[in-house]
Amino acid sequence: MTARWKFAADKRGGEMSDTRNKSSAGGEAEVLEQTLRRDLVSGRLATDMRLPSERQMVGIYSTTRITLREALFHMEIDGLIYRENRRGWYVSGPRLIYNPLQRSNFHVMVAQQERRAETELVDAVSAPAPDDICVRMKCALGTEFWRVRRRRRIDGRLVLFVEHYLSKTVFPNILQHDLRRSLTSIYQEYYGIDYGPAYFEINPIALRGMIADKLHCTEGAYGLKITRVNCDLAGRLIDCDLEYWRHNAISIQIDAVPHGS
Repeated sequence: MTARWKFAADKRGGEMSDTRNKSSAGGEAEVLEQTLRRDLVSGRLATDMRLPSERQMVGIYSTTRITLREALFHMEIDGLIYRENRRGWYVSGPRLIYNPLQRSNFHVMVAQQERRAETELVDAVSAPAPDDICVRMKCALGTEFWRVRRRRRIDGRLVLFVEHYLSKTVFPNILQHDLRRSLTSIYQEYYGIDYGPAYFEINPIALRGMIADKLHCTEGAYGLKITRVNCDLAGRLIDCDLEYWRHNAISIQIDAVPHGS
């Protein structure tokens, strides 16, 4: 027997899920929100996945900027729409199904779901790892790693900022390779290394500072941080990844067989 659980899943079409506690039932923002949800489902609200400007929506719905923003904020929490700094509001596409137990790389995972993936290299340098990374990698504080930072898009939308910390001992001269490619493929091609056991940690966070800027989201926007510590097939620690996702871009789904069943 298998047990199945889903994290951050959403509904599409029909009655959309509303996960917050509606303490202001009957309020103007709630009434407006339900209207916006219906218009979103019907296709009346957005053109080419983009919502009208806030000024236009204030006029269309005969409301105030404060009431509109409250309604949009609730819809953003539920993963129906998202905001990009200085660009406006957009309809969230389908969430990417992310199963940590399947060790396929980002581009393969996205392609398998009939989506389009892009990876942009932000920077790649030798740098001391933060103390918590050194602890996870079981090395002395201040140990230098290859730090690779990348941004990733799905269907043109920025959804993920990643910091990779790669062992300099395991991966000498890796910066000479095209780091826009899958690291999994580079490991296999040039170093003969395949992934083995891994440790995952998933936490909700607020996206701030450089990360928010790189993802073009507002300061403090909701996000998910996935920390992954990887070993090779022999159990040797080889890298640590810090993934910062827009919260409405993924649905984490895991099939597991309970022990003792």
